[in-house]
Amino acid sequence: MGPIKEILAESQFQEELMTTSQTKLVVVDFTASWCGPCQTIAPFYEQLSRKYPNAQFLKVDVDKCQETAVSQRVSVMPTFHFYRNKVKVDSCQGADQQKLEEKIIKYYDDGVGGESDVGVPGHMDLSSFIQKNQCEALNESDDHPMAHCLNKDGGYLESDCDEQLILSITFNQAVKLHSLKIKAPADKGPKKLKLFINQPNTLDFDSASSNQSVQDIELKPANLEGELVPLRFVKFQIVQNIQIFVESNQGGTETTQIEHLQLIGSPVITTNMGDFKRVQGKAGEAH
Repeated sequence: MGPIKEILAESQFQEELMTTSQTKLVVVDFTASWCGPCQTIAPFYEQLSRKYPNAQFLKVDVDKCQETAVSQRVSVMPTFHFYRNKVKVDSCQGADQQKLEEKIIKYYDDGVGGESDVGVPGHMDLSSFIQKNQCEALNESDDHPMAHCLNKDGGYLESDCDEQLILSITFNQAVKLHSLKIKAPADKGPKKLKLFINQPNTLDFDSASSNQSVQDIELKPANLEGELVPLRFVKFQIVQNIQIFVESNQGGTETTQIEHLQLIGSPVITTNMGDFKRVQGKAGEAH
């Protein structure tokens, strides 16, 4: 989108989060004129704004816009915040050019084009919200683990002893789940799924078979070409983790394969935007 937009008021900042960040990555540079490292990295930040035109780059001078600095709990300059869908998804401090660009690449690649990429207005690919070190798959092959299917073009997940799998996926914050997209071979792709949410521990196969699920899905071969598979959205409003039990596959083959699993939804907004209006009304009070 570029060029860099300077934020001069808290209301302007909230407007950017309410509009732009719903479909694009918003990068914010919290800076100060007296801060040497801020001035050092400023030309590089300008270059990044032109290099990544599908993101919106903002600049907040903490002296000119103290309310925004306070509301975002910024105490070190420079600090960079990254927002998607009105929620801060990451941050970094200091004039580290490499770290700054790595963060942009991480979220920019996940969200270029925003809602149009996933085909669901108001929702996004939730891959950047997955806490990968807390995810696991029961009965995964050592050579083809679950991590392979959580990245596009990252290989594929394959079951080990038989066709069944249990995928346990944890998010770094509560999300709303709208739908799934699964890419898999027509014969080895999953057929019957049982979905469970907010389990304290990963289910075993006996529990997954017998317990009541939140939703059962029977996939057709056409669903395995990345077609949108809608969920009962009302049942998936506050999801900290999801477990997907793959009960069977399409062709009755010995193992199941999943090339790419995409979860589509949006983070649960825990901040009431109306609170900011009340804060603005207390101009004479210290915060």
